[in-house]
Amino acid sequence: MPDATLAAPPSPPPVREGGESLVRLTEAAGTKVRSLIAREAQGDYLRIAITGGGCNGLSYKLKFAQEPKKGDILVRSAGCQVLVDARTALYLKGTVLDYSSQLIAGGFKFTNPNAKASCSCGESFSV
Repeated sequence: MPDATLAAPPSPPPVREGGESLVRLTEAAGTKVRSLIAREAQGDYLRIAITGGGCNGLSYKLKFAQEPKKGDILVRSAGCQVLVDARTALYLKGTVLDYSSQLIAGGFKFTNPNAKASCSCGESFSV
């Protein structure tokens, strides 16, 4: 019987590599994401997801992840590792994530060429 203490830890699920044609972070967004990853210590990946809801029907969600999930697409941009699930990828193609530190209208901003309409806060959109 093999010794359980010698068993290798499970490896993370395989991910597909994606390019910046799926989603690209500006240098400002990359700098902010890297600083938040260091401060929050909740994972080395930024996960971008799109869920139902918001003013226009679909909402962007950002959170940190420890490791990829099965079926994720990994995009390396602006020194960051971004995870996108396959369903979200359908809506994100060509999107740019920027960051502004302005007091008014600051924060993360998505520029999504697939969005037909978006709300003034920039957190939701419709296709």
